[in-house]
Amino acid sequence: MSQKTQIGKLALLAATLSPDELEPFSEKLEEVKYCIGKAGSMDTQKIIAAVETAAKRNGLIAQDVYRETHALYHAILESLEGVMRGQLGVGNMMRTVGLRFSIVRGTPYDQKEEGEWIAVAFYGTIGAPVKGLEHETCGLGVNHI
Repeated sequence: MSQKTQIGKLALLAATLSPDELEPFSEKLEEVKYCIGKAGSMDTQKIIAAVETAAKRNGLIAQDVYRETHALYHAILESLEGVMRGQLGVGNMMRTVGLRFSIVRGTPYDQKEEGEWIAVAFYGTIGAPVKGLEHETCGLGVNHI
């Protein structure tokens, strides 16, 4: 894997750092397509929909190409497993999340034949639906397109 295109690392940085803190990485981010957003809910489907909508609105995936949506979906699910410690569910388990997310699309391998990959990172809080009782959480998912 090439040092110049570690899309998972870039996704984690973009999800966790403020715009000012992210500034030193601006050159690396220019090598990829990316976007940053927020999602907070007691409904897993709403979190997935927020990421998918951001990816489509920002041109990270083509709306009419199934394999791109499919790759994004698997990266989201993998990342959510980290956030939710392997138990995909929030409201039905009496917990809620407040998350920043980033999506990064790039070519993490030197060989052109390896193609493009997509990474989704979440960073934020998870906990009981009572303000102040949540704790930090994060997740990362990377999938080929």
